Order: sequence, then C-alpha cells, then structure tokens
Amino acid sequence: MSISRRHFLTLAGAGTSSSFILAGLESLYRQSVAISVAKSPTVKGYGALVKDPRGILDLPAGFSYKIVSQSGKQMSDGTSVPSNFDGMAAFAGKNGSTILVRNHELRLNDKSRVIAALDRMYDPNCKGGTTTLSIDRNRQLTKEYVSLAGTSVNCSGGKTPWGTWISCEENIAMPGLPDTSKGIVTKPHGYNFEVPINSQTPVLPVPLVAMGRFRHEAIEVDPRTGIVYQTEDDPTGLFYRFIPKQPGKLAAGGILEALKIVGKPQVNTKQNFPLRQKFAVEWVRIEEPNPPENTVRREGFTKGAAQFMRGEGICYVNGSFYFTCTQGGNVLANLTVSPGQEARGNGQIWKYTPGKTAKNGGSIELFLEPNDDTILDMPDNITLAPNGHLIACEDGKGEQRLVGITPQGGVYTFARNARDNSEFAGACFSRDGRTMFVNIYDPGLTLAVWGNWTKV
Repeated sequence: MSISRRHFLTLAGAGTSSSFILAGLESLYRQSVAISVAKSPTVKGYGALVKDPRGILDLPAGFSYKIVSQSGKQMSDGTSVPSNFDGMAAFAGKNGSTILVRNHELRLNDKSRVIAALDRMYDPNCKGGTTTLSIDRNRQLTKEYVSLAGTSVNCSGGKTPWGTWISCEENIAMPGLPDTSKGIVTKPHGYNFEVPINSQTPVLPVPLVAMGRFRHEAIEVDPRTGIVYQTEDDPTGLFYRFIPKQPGKLAAGGILEALKIVGKPQVNTKQNFPLRQKFAVEWVRIEEPNPPENTVRREGFTKGAAQFMRGEGICYVNGSFYFTCTQGGNVLANLTVSPGQEARGNGQIWKYTPGKTAKNGGSIELFLEPNDDTILDMPDNITLAPNGHLIACEDGKGEQRLVGITPQGGVYTFARNARDNSEFAGACFSRDGRTMFVNIYDPGLTLAVWGNWTKV
C-alpha cells in the first residue's frame, strides 16, 4: 500500500463520522513513517486559488496568465521549440522587454532535440541545450531561437550579474560508455556552459571544467564577490563554491571547494537535522575538479564535506543563499520503498550566509522542513518574488504547485498546475517585477503571470 500525507489528509476531509477508519489510517501512517510535524507553518498568502476555466493554471483572484511559448511550435530560426522546459532566467532587454534563457533537459533517448549546425554543437549525439526568448513589455513573444546545443540533461543553472546564463548539465556520461540515457556520447559531460544573452545565434559551447564535473543542478553568483555557489542533484551530493581567478570570467579558471560543517565532519543532512540552528562552516578544496570518473563529491566527503539530499534550486536574498534539497526531510513521501530505491522526505530549504571574507566560512542553517507534502512536496527551482517571498517550484508526486515562502518560514500555495502532473520549473521575474515567467515541464509551456505581487 502506498499513501502520501497529502492523500491521507484528503481522506480525512471526506467526513468526520468515520473516526474509526481515520484513526486506523493515521496509525498506519505513523507506524510506517517517521513523523516530526509540528503546527503547520501555513499562511494565507494571496488567498484561495480560482479554478482556471482553460484548465491550465489555477491562480489567486486578481492574477492572470498567458502562454508565451509552447513546445513543438516553430521558432524564429526555423527550428521547432524543443520539449522538457526546465531552469530559466529573466534579463532586462531594450525598451522594457525581457530576455529569457531557458534550459531543455533532454536525454539521448528523448524524441525532441535542440538543433544547431554541427560546428555549434558541443556533442552532436546529445539533444539538450538552451533557447532564448525575447518578450516585449506587453508580454508578447517577438523572437525565439536556439542559443546552446549539443549538451546533455540541461537541468537548471543560473544568471550572472554580467549578463549571461550558466546552463548546468546533470549528466556525467563519458565517451565510449553507455550513459543512463541509453546512448553513447562523444565528449565528457557534467559541466557548466555559459550563454551570453546578447548572442543571436548558437554559442560556441565551452565547458567550464574548473567549476567541476559532477551532477550540476543550479548556480548563483554572489554579486559582492563574484563567487559562484553550486548545488548537486545527487542523494549524497555536496554544496560547492567556485572562486574564480577573475570575477566575471569563469572560463579563466579558479578554485572549487565543498562546504563542511564545523564539528560535524561527513554529516548527512537529509534527516534528523535541527531546524533554525546556525552552524559554522569551513570549505575544503577539491583537488580534482575534472576527474575521469564521478569522484568530485567522493573527494569532498572524504575531506569532511556535508552531504545534502539532492540539492536543486538556489536563490540569493539579502546577502544569503537559499537552496532546496528536493528529497531531504524526515517524512517519507510513500509508505513503501521498493528495493534499491532511496527513501526520501518531502524536501528542505537551507540558508547559507557567507562570511565577510572567503577565508571566513560563514554559517548554514536548515531554514524550512515542513515534513508534510500538503504544505511542500519536493521543492526544486526557487526564486525571489517582488514581495520578498521565495517562490518554489514543486517536482513531487501528484498535483504540482508553486509554493510561496515568507521570510519567517510561513508557507502558502500560489498556483497549481491544472492541466496535468508535470512539474513547474524556471520561475523568474522580469526586472520591473510586474511579471513572473514559469515553465510547465512537458509538454512544454512557458507562461507569463501577472497581478498585484506586493499585496499579500
């Protein structure tokens, strides 16, 4: 039997007369899952969701949306919009326009692909990459084209203060060996690639090897120092920082380090970690950032680095970095776990605050862990809204939501995918704060959402 916490509460809401049945269900749930749920940290947010008559996106009253891009449509460069819409960032364009750079998380066995001339593909066997969109001030798509091609499983990434998008490969395949996507690659993978927003054609792909070869998920740049923080989508992943030799020029190389919690060497943070308690941090150097095998996190862990349960989205807020761990937490999402399957929680959000200098490691704390999938279920990409709240994209089981999180840790549902159970991804805001852009993964949709963001 498999029942989620969200499903349990749905059953509980069916009627109060079935107390005996409900008591049995609660007993079953508690016996099968380690529960540490205090009072639910839910807040009102923007209010109840209104059912979308188009059956695509449920939003609070006063908010609207439109589709600005859809997989399968023809782009300005004559190719078709690839599927698997994932990480994305918004940049300020001319005359109030917005430039979006969007990842396509495509594997070797996917039917869709990002197409470019062979001399502009990193690996001609690989189907992933990025597309760039120009949206005018009236939220109309004016241009759409391929900007990076020949990469693999471009999951998320992050924007830089100097006007580029860093696209992250989650695939660590090597040439001559079958990878997890059931195919053969011609070049090493597991890198970051930089895409300038002013490029009108596919860029010449250059792997940023000094930033590490591992299961990259997302990056965020400290605007004060140029240091780049990186997450790793692996059950035993680490949290990294890259100190560039020349801030703003990542291809020039630098130093890769992994986070270690002082007094807790080799700690696995996925379960039974104290909430809202700050721990001092130090950083251990990765001597082999570009190994032939998947050993970067192994080297860091050997040196005492902390493990995080599938690090994903990351966001800079007032001098600190918030990042999600999609499967961290004490409560399992399912009562049964298949043999060989990793037991998982419903997700965590961590807060890392750097020290005043690179030598001062800073501090880290577990900011949020609801342990209840009715509140938050597998947070993935994350962004900062104009009202100072975080918006997290869910990638859980069942219905998918955009979840708001206040600075105090209050949680509310902002939107729901009314079309299907495909995840949200790539949430980001236009520079003027009027419009949120967000993806529905597959079949791919990029949506523009607007309303009174400050009234909450």
